[in-house]
Amino acid sequence: MKTKQNMFFSLLLCLVLLISLPLRIAAQNELSWYFKKNSEHKQPLLDSGQTFIEGYHCYYVDKNHGDDCDDKVIYLTFDAGYENGNVEKILDTLKAQDVKAAFFVLSHLISADTELVRRMADEGHLVCNHTMSHKNMTLVKTKSEFEKELLGLEALYSEKIGGEMPKFYRPPEGRISEDNLKILEEMGYKTILWSFAYADWDNANQMSCERALEKLNAGVHNGEILLLHPTSATNAAILGEFLEGLKRQGYRFGTLDEL
Repeated sequence: MKTKQNMFFSLLLCLVLLISLPLRIAAQNELSWYFKKNSEHKQPLLDSGQTFIEGYHCYYVDKNHGDDCDDKVIYLTFDAGYENGNVEKILDTLKAQDVKAAFFVLSHLISADTELVRRMADEGHLVCNHTMSHKNMTLVKTKSEFEKELLGLEALYSEKIGGEMPKFYRPPEGRISEDNLKILEEMGYKTILWSFAYADWDNANQMSCERALEKLNAGVHNGEILLLHPTSATNAAILGEFLEGLKRQGYRFGTLDEL
């Protein structure tokens, strides 16, 4: 009897280990996204721990527009969770400069500032999925819970703005895992990371306009996917000058559809 009990518990332990194995494999591929800066205006290269993204529709740079490509393009993207007056200023500048961008939004912005989000769409910008609640999606335990965060935002967008939300996703906090990417593939999403960003998210600790422009211009490279936060007062102040400078260098502003 004791032998049978031991066999039963051994089998049960093996089953538990088998069930938990995929979770541990996924955990090995969890990543808080980062990019490697360089001073040569070249596209940043992936570290070995980042290369798993290459098997999926996951983009951090436009590799078709490499360092030596004559067609100079930059993709302007914003992560927008709320309005503090600066998002509207950013939209005013984009309109004046005739530049299109992608805004990755949360449910709060759609619900609290519906007309602002509608303006984004009406003026030709892509309004994309940053999830309902900005949680760390690598910690989400089930596929259904993961899908709920994205599908909920899609439904809210359709209800408040109308039409379908474009199938572009930016992971909250830049946290991704291979398990997440597999689900996103099944959902028909392209995951958009970035090849340059700077510390612009803290409204209580904004960089000077001169320093921010210096950083942004130092990081420019062909095929760049640039991440900015439109709530930044500094970004609102310098965006026009920054865009004009890029135009003088021969850059155009692509849309994520080109990827």
